[in-house]
Amino acid sequence: MDSQTVARQQTVQDAPTAGKLKPNALGVLGILFFVLSAQAPLTGIAGASPISVGLGNGAGVPAAYVVAGLMILLFSVGFVAMGRHVVDTGAFYTYIGKGLGRTTGSGSAGVALFAYCTIQAAMYGLYGALVSGLVSHYAGLDTPWWVWALTTMVVVQALGAAGIEMGAKVLAVFVLAEFSILFVFALVTLFKGGGPEGLGFTQSFSAKAALQGAPGVAMMFAVASMFGFEATAIYGEEAREPRKTVPRATYLSVAVVTGFFAFTSWMIISSYGASHATAAAGKALESGDATAFVFNPVADQFGGWAYDVLPVLLATSLFAGILAFHNSANRYLFSLSREGLLPRKLCALNRRHSPWAAGSVQTAIALVLVAPFALLGKDPVLTLFSWFSGVAVLGMMLLYFLTSVSVIVFFRRERLDTRPWNTLIAPALGALGLAGAIWLILANFTTLIGGDPGTAAWLALSVPAILVLGAVAARVVRGKAAVTA
Repeated sequence: MDSQTVARQQTVQDAPTAGKLKPNALGVLGILFFVLSAQAPLTGIAGASPISVGLGNGAGVPAAYVVAGLMILLFSVGFVAMGRHVVDTGAFYTYIGKGLGRTTGSGSAGVALFAYCTIQAAMYGLYGALVSGLVSHYAGLDTPWWVWALTTMVVVQALGAAGIEMGAKVLAVFVLAEFSILFVFALVTLFKGGGPEGLGFTQSFSAKAALQGAPGVAMMFAVASMFGFEATAIYGEEAREPRKTVPRATYLSVAVVTGFFAFTSWMIISSYGASHATAAAGKALESGDATAFVFNPVADQFGGWAYDVLPVLLATSLFAGILAFHNSANRYLFSLSREGLLPRKLCALNRRHSPWAAGSVQTAIALVLVAPFALLGKDPVLTLFSWFSGVAVLGMMLLYFLTSVSVIVFFRRERLDTRPWNTLIAPALGALGLAGAIWLILANFTTLIGGDPGTAAWLALSVPAILVLGAVAARVVRGKAAVTA
């Protein structure tokens, strides 16, 4: 067999995967780790629960997680139904485009990229500040937060280019570590019968508890804790048997996240006593170290070593989230490039079938978002983290809502699936719940970002602005392509 024949055969073998990400690379658990990494369990519990308990509905916070989980579960029914007929790394914008038109879908792609990149930039702010503090405490070196943010950008870029399996393995280690210590703490507290007032189930899960205080604040953070579960569809092209793997990973991730946050927050509240939890959270917030609300009962349960371990796990939790959102964003860039909406060079894959060019652009975007805060000397937590996490949550809720509406329209038109619960009732209920969540987020947006009303206004307006700009840009690109053709 001559060299030309071998070359021709190799070309034929490679043709099916040209321009495609590596198939059969992820199973249910691999995708689940990416989802849990995006949720950053320790970050969500240590960062959000003090605010939810102290400023929200107190001991009723676990009920907010259950309500948020049920709402997202309703959304997932239609999301999964659509996923059986559409497998693409673009996920949201592809789904929205199928039902509401390519223009709306392209606009939503801009919102998705905006949300993923801003939440990643937000994490860089908190991560940089945390690592800078750890290095100062243990090594006596005072370094600016942005040094660690920039260093980590290089590491994340390298891991992203190393392939999806490598990323999944790294995330698995970090997620299991942070998940385990909180879950074991919760189990020990449960088996001991709770804190000084017992388990306090009614005080945390009754309708009265859920509606006390400012339930909107708690619901807002509970919905935010679900951010990232949609990655189950983003990795569909790289999943083993995506029409089975993606639905299983989606439902499992929603169930695990809801159960984990509801159970862990309940046990933390129980460890203080339901009647004392709100005051304890308020005290932690006033001290400037909100994580003490979570770290103190864990350390009381396991010993003083927890004070040394938990901050490190919080740093790895943030790193895992940063890597997960890097992978999600670069797959959006890859998908948009493959469709011709972005330069074709972003379709470039390396030998590991990883979108290295799209990953490089995503890292550059992260640098552009983080750099102004570093150059202007802004507090990375009070500005970068607070502002961008708030706007990212708002953007993602809009995408959830548009996807639910698109599912209804798509199946009414195409009739590919006529099951009323999966394609009409559940998506409609999910859309109503999501509309309510968006209203709550907007009503509490100033509290969410920790800024002033003016800053809150322009940050909130940036989301619909990106939606419109994305739609207009896509029409211009497609118009030029049609003229050229």
